[in-house]
Amino acid sequence: MTASHDTPAPSRRSRANGDGTVYQRKDGRWEAAGYVLAPGDTRKRVRVYRGTRKEALAKLTEKIAASNLGVPVVSAQGSLGAFLTYWLENVAVHQLRETTHTRYTTCVTQYLIPGLGKRKLAKLAAKDIRSWLNGLRTVCQCCARGLDARRKPDAQAGRQPRCCAIGKCCRKLLSPLTLAYIHSVLKSALEHAVREEEIPRNVARNVRTGTPRPRRFEPLTADEARTFLTAAKGHRLHALFELALRTGLRKGELLGLRWEDLDLDASTASIRRTLQRTRTGGPTTLPTKTISSERRIALPVACVTSLREHRARQAREKQQAGAQWVDNGLVFSRPDGHPIEPATLTRHFKALLRRSRLRAIRFHDLRHSTATLLLEQGVELVVIKELLGHAHIGVTATVYAHVRLRLQRDAIDLLGRTLGERSESVSQPTDGDDPPLCAAPVR
Repeated sequence: MTASHDTPAPSRRSRANGDGTVYQRKDGRWEAAGYVLAPGDTRKRVRVYRGTRKEALAKLTEKIAASNLGVPVVSAQGSLGAFLTYWLENVAVHQLRETTHTRYTTCVTQYLIPGLGKRKLAKLAAKDIRSWLNGLRTVCQCCARGLDARRKPDAQAGRQPRCCAIGKCCRKLLSPLTLAYIHSVLKSALEHAVREEEIPRNVARNVRTGTPRPRRFEPLTADEARTFLTAAKGHRLHALFELALRTGLRKGELLGLRWEDLDLDASTASIRRTLQRTRTGGPTTLPTKTISSERRIALPVACVTSLREHRARQAREKQQAGAQWVDNGLVFSRPDGHPIEPATLTRHFKALLRRSRLRAIRFHDLRHSTATLLLEQGVELVVIKELLGHAHIGVTATVYAHVRLRLQRDAIDLLGRTLGERSESVSQPTDGDDPPLCAAPVR
């Protein structure tokens, strides 16, 4: 009996144009191939392999759907460590200041490459970064990097093995600020990989490290500030210390100040540059930290007087140095005219604190002292922001939030006293001839 020619043959499964092809390989795996968007606004054929036809088709459909949204296919084939090295040597070196580039390089070589460098850039996932950061929080860096093993014993310098070299871990853990900094460096590098279309998205942005607590600082009180200024009189750098406390200039801005930036007759100073120690050139004059840091400030009368005295002293030093004098126009320099090393200024500052019997603080805390004392005197936040050269007023408000809270408490207490006095006066009869209540000035 022959089959009827009217019976329809089983239909062959087919895919629409552009959906790609799916077939089973000789090794049993399923391969799906199709065209997707590639860097340079071109298209390329990609292949995916899975154990079943359904899985291969789903993966190819996912790639084609992302391509239709304008996301190019991943082209990165190397490791994260190779890309970080390329980014430091070819991109970051032209976009960052030398000091910042040095810190980025240290972060990459000490933490990122040893921890994540072998990972493929295209396959790096948010969970990989999160797991690595969680592990970094609990690892003693002295043991992990062998710091104690490389420490040469020196009794006079106080260098003795105290950790893994003697079998006793010191638990030298990274601070939350350091972890946040490492994470930010990785985000910056991956952001450039996205711009170069090496990867479709920055997976480091999906990892939340939490907001670290801001670094605590101990500004000088009004009495301590007066004691400091009194002790600084007679010091060769008296004008610098007074300028730092009365105007809040940064250390680099003070050391980079030139006489051409000062107008003592108008009592103004133009902040245009900063002096920093670089790895290649030593003390080097660089542009200010940000565009907002380049500013013009008013000088107090006391600073103008001390700067005039300092200029006369510098003229005498120049005459004594003779041919050895280096004329670079700096306001604060060594007796031979060379720039002052930032570390040298820190030593002078600490010696001055010990001589005046004040507690140990950082030189940068003089800047915090300026802002704190101004806030306590009721100066507007926007004025302090312009004086300090902050890029945004939110930076000023965040750093000195504790001072504003104290001023709020003083204002609330004053309002409470006013309301209390008013309630007591209402209970007593009055003939209406008393003058109206006036609010006391809030400091």
